[in-house]
Order: sequence, then C-alpha cells, then structure tokens
Amino acid sequence: MKELIAKYKKLLADAKAIAQKAEAEERGFEAEEKQEIKRLLKEASEIKEKLDAAKADEALKSQIDELSGLFDDVGLSGKAQETVKRAAGTIGERFVTDGAFKAWMERVAPSGRIPDGARGLVSPPVEVKDLLRRVLLKALITGESDASAGAFVETDYTRIYEMIGRYPLSVLDLVSKRQTTSDLVHFVRQTAQVTQATTVPEANVTEYSGGSGEIKGDKPEGTMTFEPITTPVETIAVWIPATKRALADVAQLRSLIDDELRADVYEELENQILNGNGVGSNFTGLFNTAGVLLQPWVTDIWVTTRTAIVNLWNNGRQTPTAWLLNPEDWATIELTRDTNGQFFFAGPLSQGPPRLWSYPVAQSNLVAQGTGVLGNWSKAVLWDRQDATITVSDSHEDFFIRNMVAILCELRAAFALIRPSAFVVIDLESGS
Repeated sequence: MKELIAKYKKLLADAKAIAQKAEAEERGFEAEEKQEIKRLLKEASEIKEKLDAAKADEALKSQIDELSGLFDDVGLSGKAQETVKRAAGTIGERFVTDGAFKAWMERVAPSGRIPDGARGLVSPPVEVKDLLRRVLLKALITGESDASAGAFVETDYTRIYEMIGRYPLSVLDLVSKRQTTSDLVHFVRQTAQVTQATTVPEANVTEYSGGSGEIKGDKPEGTMTFEPITTPVETIAVWIPATKRALADVAQLRSLIDDELRADVYEELENQILNGNGVGSNFTGLFNTAGVLLQPWVTDIWVTTRTAIVNLWNNGRQTPTAWLLNPEDWATIELTRDTNGQFFFAGPLSQGPPRLWSYPVAQSNLVAQGTGVLGNWSKAVLWDRQDATITVSDSHEDFFIRNMVAILCELRAAFALIRPSAFVVIDLESGS
C-alpha cells in the first residue's frame, strides 16, 4: 500500500510539474508533453484502481479479524471448550468479577456495602465478548441457512437448464408427407383391380353367328372399382401460462418453452398416427385402421417376423420399407444368442443401421411392447396444413391486467393409410 501510494503521488507530481512549466512559459502543451502527461495520468489511474481494490481487501480483512476475535477457542477439542466455558461463567459472574467493576466498587463502597443514601451511581461498562462469541459460534458454524456459515458461500449460477427429456421420434421419418390447403383431404382408393386378362384366339369369321367352329375373337373387358375416402384436418395444440417478467428476466426461458411445447405437439402427432382411435377429433391411426393385415405368433420371434414378410408380399402385395418396433422388443431380438453363446447379430460391436431380415428397423416407445409393424411406409400419408407454430397473447381471460401471457403451440394435419393392406401388425409374444 505504501509503495503504491508513493508511486501514485510521484506520477501526479510529475504531471503537475509539466503543466506548471507550460503555464510559467505562457504557452500550451507541446506534443511530447501531451503524450507524457497522458502516460503519467494513465499509470496513475491504473495505480488508483489497485489502491481501491487493496482498500476493499483491507476492509474485508478487518471484518474477518473482528469476527475472528469472537472465536478464540475455535478448533479446540470438546474437552478444552468445556474448560473455557466453565472459566467464563455466567453473565452475572463475569460482571461482578470484572476488574473495572471491582475498582469502582472499592471507590464507592470501601466497606463492601453501598451506602443507603448514595445517589447517581453508574458502574463502568463490562464487556461480555465471550458470551457473544459463543452465540455467534453456534449460529455461524452450523451452516444451515444463509444467515449462518452459508452466508460466506457464493452461489455459482451456471445458466444450465436440464430438461426431463422426451422419447426419440421416428415415425415422422417413415411416413410420406404432403401439403394441403384445405380442411378436408379427399383421395380415391381402389377396392377391386382388373383380373380379366387372358389369352384370346384369332377370329376366323367376319360375321360371328355362333355356329359350330366359329371363333369370335373378342378381347375380355376388365373391371375395377374404387371408393372415395375423405379425412379431415385436425388440430393438435398445447399452451402454458407465463409472466411477462419471467420471459423478460430469463432470456433462455422463452426458447425453452417454445422447444418444449413443440416437442409435446410432435410427440402427440406421432401418437395419433399410430394409436389415434378415430373418435371425435382424433386421427384414425395405423393400429385402428380397418384392412391392416395381422400376423400371429408362429414358433418363435424369428419365424414370426419372417412369416410377416411373406404375409405382406402375398396378401398386401407390397414390398416392405421398414420395421417399427418397441425398443424392448428390438433389444430382445438383438440380444438373442445361439447355443454357443454367440449373438445372432454382430453384438455390441455392430456397425451401421439396424436391420432385421435385410429390412431397416426403426424404434418407437409409442408402439406397445410385444407388438411390431412391418409395412410399406410410403402408403401412410401425413398431409401438412400448418406446421407447428408458436403464438403469444395476453388476451386470455384476465392475463392483460395480471401481466401474464399464454404461449400456444399448435399444428394442423390430416393422416390416413391410403393402402391399409400395405401394413402388417405382428404379435411378437407367445400366447398373447
């Protein structure tokens, strides 16, 4: 501190000397003098900052020393502390045995008794520092609250917001996605195809009369039928309330809310694609669509899944594009070993995307355990009317006067299996 102060004073004195010289010569500063004054003042300013910091440190040290005087027996053993307490005695004992009090008593009552007629007597103050030390020792060292030892601990605010997390979504990567600008989506599904083609003999008469040996040579007429399908666009939405102050004070909060709302909406969208029951505003999901093929359990999981491929080929007349399995079922398949303890698959060191019977495998927690799906996923179509959007408004109920807002996320879409028989739902558990 002394060295800093001395250097600080010298820098200011040197700068002042330059100024006084220019003033005495009745002129302004020369360029070199200006540069030198700037340098001196800059160094002085830097030293002053160090002095201010040092003074603040000294103030803190003084407070520590003051408090430390209250804890002279900190660190003593329990037995030693008990000895100190016994020696200290009660407040009354400390008062009557204090040296200043004894000297005062000898002056005003030499005989040991204060005269009855004595008036205006004031005893000297007696310090009970040890008692205060004990109280603070108990209160501070426990560290149970911000008012105790916790007051010396500074919280490290990391700005990390750890969310609970959600299941990975995979169905949206499988289905076909198209756009629509209407609230109703209409398509036509073939219900019967042309099956009348056959060989035709050459005609041998110009005018067919039905006589013996006459060949008319007519080509067969084919027939096919269709059915119109209309599926409505539905809204999937969710909102939460928030205060304007919270959104203003925590910059990350708004983006976290937006991401969480979007994730919830997309998760429900996948759930509707698979499990929607078609009631009310629900989609008619894959598991509740009429005409989807079924594959019962056959011998074991390997035979069952391979038979499902044949089922889709023969009855659905489709080439599969992917499996969709619950993670638990896929784990069961991957962990299967032969009689020598070797994994059927490549085991924990396998590389590349997962496959079963040469077809890709996708996983979803929205598929019930024990059930799987194999299909041509191009035949599952999601029509996007409005992608997920975020809207903020204070017009909900009394939110305006309460400085609150509603944060809303919603999307609008329609879904249908344009060819239900392009999918086979598989029973992956024996006896279920």
